Amino acid sequence: MQKPERQLKFLIPKGSLQETVETLLKTAGYKYYLDARGYRPSLNDPEIDMKMLRPQEIPNYLIGDNESDLGITGIDWVRETRTMNDVELLLDLNAGKVKLVFGIPQTWTACNSFDDFVEEFAKNKRQMRISTEYINTTLEFIARSKKYKQYYGEKRPKVITPWYVYGDNEMVKIYLSFGATEAKPPEEVDAIVDNTETGSTLRANGIKIVDVIDTSSAYLIGNKVALKDKWKAEKVKDIMTLLQGVVDARQKLHVFFNIRDDNLPKMLESLPALKNPTIAKLTGKGSEGWSAINTVIPREDFLKMIPVFRKWAQGLVVFEPRQILPLEKYKNNSE
Repeated sequence: MQKPERQLKFLIPKGSLQETVETLLKTAGYKYYLDARGYRPSLNDPEIDMKMLRPQEIPNYLIGDNESDLGITGIDWVRETRTMNDVELLLDLNAGKVKLVFGIPQTWTACNSFDDFVEEFAKNKRQMRISTEYINTTLEFIARSKKYKQYYGEKRPKVITPWYVYGDNEMVKIYLSFGATEAKPPEEVDAIVDNTETGSTLRANGIKIVDVIDTSSAYLIGNKVALKDKWKAEKVKDIMTLLQGVVDARQKLHVFFNIRDDNLPKMLESLPALKNPTIAKLTGKGSEGWSAINTVIPREDFLKMIPVFRKWAQGLVVFEPRQILPLEKYKNNSE
């Protein structure tokens, strides 16, 4: 296949978000293939040049000229890299949801918050060691602690990485983790700050969650410079339309049913439709006075609608839509 004149450089995450993003892309209509050892997925859209990087690296590669144009990463990494104002937040993909938590060994039964833990260590003049991949987020979390301020004032925890060390509080040390953070307590460190979906991995490693610091989900983010380019901006809109369609479809159900015409007003009052429902008169022998309704409803409303359907509807058919494309939202600028 001949290489197109222009390509959009699109970064996607390797690791915990990888499967989530692959599923999103495939559901959106992209034919996606990646060799087991590769970092460059192939797509059925030759105008997209896709590459895989660690999610924490992606925000910084979307800043400035001659960098990548588009990326998917966790919003937690955008905050951690302090690039919220440097990249364009385009779309919450409502997937890959995690909590960022402060965890300690389950044996610390008397401690049920970060403040409890600080007080326990400070009163006993013990040095506290924390392991995390989220250095900046952890520092901000600690700075909000009343107990930390009570015992250590304005002193900054000592941060230790292989390249540099900074901070002046020798009694609270933060070690940069390169993965498997949950395995480090209690020998290497006393506590961790890590992300978790269900907490099961932490529990399996003897860690209990005592504070939830933040929540995160996968986000589509853009390079602000690239989005000023007309061709790239329109290409990004194509991608956003397809991905938004997947996000919206996961929150909706497509329903079809028949109903007596004299019950229509009551049903329409109760029906939480995406837009006005499509209503068609039934034809054929025995169908006089009956209509068919075709509509999309919020998934969260389905169970509470069952008594209404049972009362007035017949022949209810329910589909899970693959996509609901918001075409009016991402109109071409030339139109």
